[in-house]
Formats: sequence, C-alpha cells, structure tokens
Amino acid sequence: MSTASHPADAGDTDGAAAAGTPNAPATRRLPLAGRLAPVLSRLGTTLLSVGLFCGIWEILWALDIADPKLLPPPHIFLGSFPEQAKFFNTAQRWQIGVGLNTGPSPQGAVLITILASGARVLVGLLIAAVLSIAIGVAIRYFAAVEKLTLPTITLLSPVSPIAWLPVAIFLFGIGNAPAIFMVVIALFFHMVLATIAQIDGVSRNLINVARTMGASKRQIYGRVIVPAILPGMLMVLRLNLFGAWMVVLVAESTGVGYGLGQVIMLARNTFNPSLVFFTIALIGLLGFLSDWVLRLLQKKLLYWVPQTAGVLRGL
Repeated sequence: MSTASHPADAGDTDGAAAAGTPNAPATRRLPLAGRLAPVLSRLGTTLLSVGLFCGIWEILWALDIADPKLLPPPHIFLGSFPEQAKFFNTAQRWQIGVGLNTGPSPQGAVLITILASGARVLVGLLIAAVLSIAIGVAIRYFAAVEKLTLPTITLLSPVSPIAWLPVAIFLFGIGNAPAIFMVVIALFFHMVLATIAQIDGVSRNLINVARTMGASKRQIYGRVIVPAILPGMLMVLRLNLFGAWMVVLVAESTGVGYGLGQVIMLARNTFNPSLVFFTIALIGLLGFLSDWVLRLLQKKLLYWVPQTAGVLRGL
C-alpha cells in the first residue's frame, strides 16, 4: 500500500504550527531564567549607580573632606534605623503633654508616616490627572471653553505652588485637605497645557482617515485622539509624580500634623543632619518605587504601544 499522504500530513503540520498550536515554537514562553535576566540586569545597574554615589560620599568622609557633623556618610545615617525611626512619631508629639516615647513603635511610626505622605501624593495626583485631562480635552472640543478658561490657566501656570500654601490653609485649615490641594494645584495647570499640546500633536492623517470613514467629532475624540495622547500623557504623569512628592513635603511641613515633610522640619529645627539625610534617602526610595509601579501600569495599559518605543524604553 502506498502512503501518498505524507506531503499532505506535512502541510497539515505546517498549518497547525502557523495557526499557533501549543507545539509551535512561537507560542512558547521564555523560561523563568530568561525572563528574570533583564530584571536582574537592571537591578544590578541600579545598585551599581547608587553604590557608586555612596562610595564617593564615603571616600570624601574618609579623607576628612566632608564634615561628618554636617554631611554624615551613608553608613552613619542608614546604619541607625531605630535611632532615626523614633523621630517619626510626629503625630503624637503635637499633643500637649505627650512624650517622645508615647504612641506607636518606631517601625510603626515610620510606616504610618510613609502611608500618610504616599496617600496624599496618590490622591492629589489622581485628582489632578482626571481634572486636567478632562478640561484639556474640553478646551479643544468646545471653542467656548477654550476662550473662557485657557487664558486664566496660562496666567496661573507660572505661579509657584508655595504661593498657594496660604490659600490652602485659608480654605481647608489643618489636615490632609490642604496637602492634597497643594499637589492638585501644583500639577493641574501644567497638565492641562500638556494635554492641549498632546492633542495638537496628534497626526492629522489619523483624523482624516476617521472623517473619511464617517466618524463624528465625538467619535474622533473618543476613539482616535484620546487613545493617541495616552502614551504621552502617562509620561507627563510620571514626570509630575516627582513634582507631587516635592510639593507634598512643603505642605506637610506647615499644614499637616505628621508626614515626611514634618520629619524634615523636625530635623532642621533640632539640627539633626543624620535624620535629614535618612528622610531624604527614604523619600528617594519611595519616589523610585512609585515611579516603577507607574511604569508597570503604563506597560499594561498601553498594550498597543511597541515596547521599543521611547515611552516604554527601559521597562
């Protein structure tokens, strides 16, 4: 009996592989070691960069170039966590008759302080992002909104966030609200202008194709313009994340009973350089981690953007 079906069988095999069967090489996921290699490489580069900076600082201290009383080296202010952590109990210290050792443990006080500052940054950033993107789109969608709001936004955009601090205290008093207001007001005007710039930068070819296919103005904005500006707006959001951390520290130093900004002010008033640099290192770590989380969300949300694009480079 002849077996003339071999060519057909080979064709079927090729078709199955092309269709993406589990046996096809294209569908196989990289092994765990292959997926972890880029992550470990970036982690090693990060540690090398930070280690180089700390190493130069330590060398300057060892050569008596840096005064340890004014610029204590990393091994001093990072090596005494319990000693530094006890100063984070700022919420209890504002009460009359409450001592330094009253309240949560030093580790608990650090955690409460981090969560308080981080929550204010997150809430303020989300409010500013939603408002600014909505108003930026509305400015380009409605001519009347542009005429009524854009001149005022442009006028207030150069005003320093610190100038808004008395306004925040007048409106909201003492508490979380003025700190969140400061973050929102510091980011809002710049993000509105960034949204407008992103909309103006959308390719006219995309808009013309949508019009040719009969899309209405609302459909063009909802299905063409907004998806097109999301990569750029998320990059703007990442950049403003660092600004949010800066502003919340200023607000906490005067308008909130506890937070990382309050710890910085305590360190300044008591002339405690070790506490200053310990808090600075903690703020830097929090900013780095929050930016890393935002980059992961960016990578998941912008699934249609190639990973080689600039907006996702380095992830």
